[in-house]
Amino acid sequence: MDALVKTGPEKGLVLKRMPVPEPGLAEVRIKIHKTAICGTDLHIYNWDAWSRENIKPPLIVGHEYVGEIDALGAGVTAYRPGQIVSGEGHIVCGHCRNCRAGNGQWCKSTQGVGVNRDGAFAQYIVIPAANVIPINPGIDEEVVAFFDAFGNAAHTALMFDVVGEDVLIAGAGPIGIMAAAIARKNGARSVVVTDVNDYRLELSKTMGATRTVNILRERLEDIFTERRMVEGFDVGMEMSGSTAALKSMIANMRNGGRIALLGIQQPGADLDWNQIIFKGLCIQGVYGRRMYETWYKMMTMVEGGLDLRPLITHRLHYTQFEEGFAAMNSGKAGKVILDWQAERSPV
Repeated sequence: MDALVKTGPEKGLVLKRMPVPEPGLAEVRIKIHKTAICGTDLHIYNWDAWSRENIKPPLIVGHEYVGEIDALGAGVTAYRPGQIVSGEGHIVCGHCRNCRAGNGQWCKSTQGVGVNRDGAFAQYIVIPAANVIPINPGIDEEVVAFFDAFGNAAHTALMFDVVGEDVLIAGAGPIGIMAAAIARKNGARSVVVTDVNDYRLELSKTMGATRTVNILRERLEDIFTERRMVEGFDVGMEMSGSTAALKSMIANMRNGGRIALLGIQQPGADLDWNQIIFKGLCIQGVYGRRMYETWYKMMTMVEGGLDLRPLITHRLHYTQFEEGFAAMNSGKAGKVILDWQAERSPV
């Protein structure tokens, strides 16, 4: 089979032939239809500091995908060949305290698909049957291809009640943009998205942001009157991983505000903890998706009219992966879809 492989400790990926994996006990094999490039894939492609610490080549990368079940391992009875599915990208131990309590997203022994084991940027992938996510009929496969990232956005955006609230989202990457769409879908009064990238700020407007702020040109405080805000934002969602953005968010929250923290901060990030204390802020770390409740919420929101298709900016054949990663590196891209079925590049 064809696969995109991190072959060594250097920038880039290699398209090469690899053996088709066989499903073992309680596993399924999925024939990949479409995949989406994630920010994690971009880190691996660029071979940055995080990748050098966490990735052990050779490795087939990728964890955002949709496909059909192709083969069943021994003991699998809940699924059938031809069934359209995606997969939860975190493979957990199943027996630690968190797993037994239904909080698998906090499993200490998590193995990430496309990070710690071979991933989905290939014509076939094998995963445990327990990680299979059956997809309801009628949902656009291009959208399902990035359900994994949508799950991060949904987990963060649904962490706190947003009905009637003023929401601040720091970071207009695809996950931040989807979080804006979810917050509006679920009743937020206003959704303000901040970033330094005008292209992505404009894209966030098409997905539901009521106001965008390029922090290189505007101050958040200056929009309070315009947004009819008195004390500050009610709910914050930090998606950027920028310490400056998090500090600004904390400063612009109302007393008693709540922050869902998904963006990974750099070592040595310094915060004004006394401000957090005196304002009575609640800060909740967010990782992955709730297994598997977030997936249910994702599908029902899409079936209920949440349209994520405007976020797709590039549709490419998998052999054009270099073009896809170049678009991601440029900052002028939303979601990049790679087609693993078409014989040539989609028009």
